[in-house]
Amino acid sequence: MSLSSALSIAQSALLATSKQTSVVSRNVADASNPDYTRRIAVVTSTAPGARAVEIQRAANELLFRQNLSALSAWSGQSALYNGMDQLELSVNGVDNASSPSTAIAKLQQQLQLYATTPSNQTLGTSVVDAAKQVVNSLNSGTKAIQDFRTQADSQIATAVDDLNSLLGQFQDANKAVISGTRSGTDVSDALDQRDALLKKISEYVPVSTFTRGDNDMVITTKDGTTLFETVPRSVTFAPSAGYSAGTPGNTIYIDNVPVSAGTGDNATADGKLAGLLKLRDGVASTMQSQLDEIARGLVTAFAETAPPQPDAAGLFTWSGAPAIPAAGTLVDGLAGSIGVNAAFDPSAGGNPALLRDGGANGVAYVVNTGGASYSDLLISYGNKLDQPMAFDASAGIAVSSGVSDYAANAIGWFEGVRQQASTNADSKQALAARTAEALSNDTGVNVDQEMSLLLDLEHTYQASAHMMKTVSDMLDALMNAVG
Repeated sequence: MSLSSALSIAQSALLATSKQTSVVSRNVADASNPDYTRRIAVVTSTAPGARAVEIQRAANELLFRQNLSALSAWSGQSALYNGMDQLELSVNGVDNASSPSTAIAKLQQQLQLYATTPSNQTLGTSVVDAAKQVVNSLNSGTKAIQDFRTQADSQIATAVDDLNSLLGQFQDANKAVISGTRSGTDVSDALDQRDALLKKISEYVPVSTFTRGDNDMVITTKDGTTLFETVPRSVTFAPSAGYSAGTPGNTIYIDNVPVSAGTGDNATADGKLAGLLKLRDGVASTMQSQLDEIARGLVTAFAETAPPQPDAAGLFTWSGAPAIPAAGTLVDGLAGSIGVNAAFDPSAGGNPALLRDGGANGVAYVVNTGGASYSDLLISYGNKLDQPMAFDASAGIAVSSGVSDYAANAIGWFEGVRQQASTNADSKQALAARTAEALSNDTGVNVDQEMSLLLDLEHTYQASAHMMKTVSDMLDALMNAVG
């Protein structure tokens, strides 16, 4: 081997070692970056004695896809569970203190007290006051639910804007990957950026991807709708200014294809958009229907009856009074319009004794024939709150029960859904953490390994430098001998 060849080999080794050291240093510097993928400097021989360094990027496509799926599931479930926590507090209060069930229980207690001493009109006034608390719980619960739906609607609009922005950023990153791939330059940083954006996109909607020539990536939703192909597909949504009971929410469209909240019960969601849709149109709407059914049951239970006269609204009135709502049929918004009949309310000039005697709808409805000690009507009202009646199955509770039990079952229904959502959130969070850890272990940076590699490269550099010095000394000796 000639001295010039030996010098060339030593120089090539120094350059290769320098590039390898640079890659290792970059790995160590970005070890704490969750979106950074480890770089591997691979030395290849291009000619006798010549070496080149090719930078490769560690990747595990299977683990990455699993992590995307887990992130989507966790994001949707987290949005659903957190929304339920907020909804429970705003509708039922702490420990269900402001729930219709609690208010109805207090109304029953006041009825029982009044029935024991029907001549005491102070107790009659207490019944009317308790009825006002029931009305307040239903009215405020309706407002809270519809405000919550409006808020969820606004969050959907924000999420759609964020998703469109992410898709625009993804387009820029994808172009950088394609351009670098075609020119043969290192595209590791662009690939990291693209993968990081893909993780964020998957939090909004579950995605599937495939890669075409020149590393060009296509994104579709889980159900096959194209989300990105060369250019972002439009994600559109028209937010509503406000909601009322029974009003359906507007649809999200991806490339003119409607986005659904997914299949399954009210406790499961996949992706933030699906979670928000399920909150707005699933959980909250079902709660509203249950409040409306409770209100309908109260109007029916306290209706004044006097055959052959038609039943007429008694203590509780509503927008359709004096008529009674049809049995077993949901009336949207009834919980928001229910009120206490002014005929019974002393603060409005009414007489609470009508609870004992009847007659709020005219003399035909007077039933008291026992004077001030008459309690049959009061007892019957209390009993009707516990007597099974028909409720609309679309409200989510199919068990036949009285109004008081139905109100309690409504709390039980929500707590069951919330508990299931909590369990799902915990399990999906754990899965997201495990897949992220597995992906990091396989493609992330291990500082100990990198430092060990750095020591090996230092020894290689020293050997190459020593070789160059030896060649230099030999050349000096040769020149001196010739001179």
